[in-house]
Amino acid sequence: MTKLDNRIDKQIDALVGAITDPIVVFTSPWMDTLPEWIKGEVKMQRLAQLMKEEEEVATDAEALAYMYPRALEAPLDSDWTEIYLYLGTQVMGDRMPDDIRKDSLSDYQMGLLMELKRWIYRQRVKARKERRRAEGRRQRVEAEAKAPKQLGLGL
Repeated sequence: MTKLDNRIDKQIDALVGAITDPIVVFTSPWMDTLPEWIKGEVKMQRLAQLMKEEEEVATDAEALAYMYPRALEAPLDSDWTEIYLYLGTQVMGDRMPDDIRKDSLSDYQMGLLMELKRWIYRQRVKARKERRRAEGRRQRVEAEAKAPKQLGLGL
């Protein structure tokens, strides 16, 4: 396999992942209440990120989706509240109410956000690889089931 083939395979994998990877959310009873518009925004931002060939981190919409059930679970501390409002502002744009808009973060808060986005991205890729392995196992089992059986006749 050439370097070009390898690069193309990675690009195809990333494209398929952008569309089919699960949305990583904080485990909570609230996780099933994630609004549909956020799910659509996650896919759109993933595709836009691929086109820009940006670094391998989760998008703002993915980080917002992760934090959504966490924010409903219990109050966030001041740094994470500001990060959540910042993400809401980035994702919602002009639809974000002026009284809760957050247009910038401190360096410390941006560091926390980037750490979260890298972690979410790693979880996404991990889920993709696990899904691929499970599919491979399923295909092998099906192939074995369809293969003709040979009787051991002791010859």
